[in-house]
Amino acid sequence: MVTAIYVVIEVLTALALIFLILMHSGRGGGLSDMFGGSVGAAAQGSTVVEKNLDRITVAVALIFAFTTLTLDLRLQ
Repeated sequence: MVTAIYVVIEVLTALALIFLILMHSGRGGGLSDMFGGSVGAAAQGSTVVEKNLDRITVAVALIFAFTTLTLDLRLQ
C-alpha cells in the first residue's frame, strides 16, 4: 500500500517537473513567453515570478529525488 502511494507521488512529481521546466524561459524564450511571462522580464531582468518558479521547481525536484530513492530502497 505504501509503495503504491510512493508510485503515485513519483508520477505526479514527474509530470509536474516536465510542466515546470517547460515554463522556464530559455535563451529564446519558453512556454512562459506564450503566456505573457516575457513582458516583465524585458523590463526588469529576473522577475519575482521567475524566482518563485525556480524555487517551486527545486522543491518538486527534491521530492522526486526523495521518492525515487525511497522506491529503490523499498524494492530491494
